[in-house]
Amino acid sequence: MSNDGVLHSDDEIRSEARKRLKARNDFWTMLAIFGVVVLILIAVWYFSSGPNSYFWPIWPIFGMSIAAVFVGLDAFGITRRHITEADIDAEVAKMTRRKP
Repeated sequence: MSNDGVLHSDDEIRSEARKRLKARNDFWTMLAIFGVVVLILIAVWYFSSGPNSYFWPIWPIFGMSIAAVFVGLDAFGITRRHITEADIDAEVAKMTRRKP
């Protein structure tokens, strides 16, 4: 990526596309592993304590869900945005309009 935050060459564009595709693939892999871990936790809870006991697997499931949300946000571009020259120009325009 060049200093102005804009992708110029085909190699830069292909490299960025490769990173995005890998992030999406890693997200889906993480979700599959997450599902298996959840099933194992629920099975351990069910066979060790039974359905009438405290459902302790909710806490690791909750923690892993938070991680999955952030990985998904990054993988699908919501938090992955490049700063462009237009963004910089707009911010400079906002800053110069303010008067102390």
